[in-house]
Amino acid sequence: MRSLFYSFFVPALFVWLWSTGFIGAKYGLPYAEPFTLLLIRMVLTLVLLMGLAWVLKTRWPGWRGAGHLAVTGLLVHGCYLGGVYYAIQGGMPSGIISLIVGLQPLVTTAAAVLVLKESVTGRQWLGLAFGLVGVTLVLLEKLAGVGGDASGFPLWTLLWALLSLSGISLGTVYQKRHGTGADLVAGTMIQYGAAALFFAVGAFGFETREVEWALPLQLSMAWLVLGVSIGAILLLMWLIRQGAASQVASLFYLVPPVTALEAFWLFDERLGVLAMVGGGISITGVALVVTRRAGR
Repeated sequence: MRSLFYSFFVPALFVWLWSTGFIGAKYGLPYAEPFTLLLIRMVLTLVLLMGLAWVLKTRWPGWRGAGHLAVTGLLVHGCYLGGVYYAIQGGMPSGIISLIVGLQPLVTTAAAVLVLKESVTGRQWLGLAFGLVGVTLVLLEKLAGVGGDASGFPLWTLLWALLSLSGISLGTVYQKRHGTGADLVAGTMIQYGAAALFFAVGAFGFETREVEWALPLQLSMAWLVLGVSIGAILLLMWLIRQGAASQVASLFYLVPPVTALEAFWLFDERLGVLAMVGGGISITGVALVVTRRAGR
């Protein structure tokens, strides 16, 4: 029972916390612009992490390591979150953006082949093909109205979704190539700090920075900071210490369907038959790649 708790329930909780980030964004975006909302989230998170770093007597990396962590933060948090938030604000359903960025393991594998010269197995190539076919079916239904579905979204939101997918994929490859082995709290703070600067430039350069502190925004902000930015990271720390971090990777492909169910229940976001089939194919493709990587 104890091993089952370590190997399944805790990693599943981490994946659930991650999936709620898309839901929290949709709750908060009507009351603040994307970069403004993200800037507030990062600042609050950094304040809390500073206290945690003081309690844990965190060891800080050198300037070179900090620079690599900052680049990773700009990609994994800055581009990824910025793209997700602007796509959702533009009208893309939470389940769709979750599915698109859920292709990250596929894109990371392709990038690793080009950048790190890694070899790819036949199973991984099959996973890549499944992922692309599945997302194509989902987008075909939503954008072309196949099957009588008229609940589309603006085409330009795909650009933000692709920015998000590219950011987290390239950031993962960069982290793998320039990993510093830094303390997790210190590394997270540096990454969040770099992302906060990125969001500050966007908020002060392109947004009005007007915030309506309504109750839904306060609740979503509290959850995004405590549940996602802090809770998920602390849970990841615990998993790493228990040696179960690989289980997180093997469960990540469950994020899109969990997000889709949450969005259906909370926002009545519906997927037609073609989109559900496409989503299933994409998730299968990601599973083929991720489970192979976890097995290694």
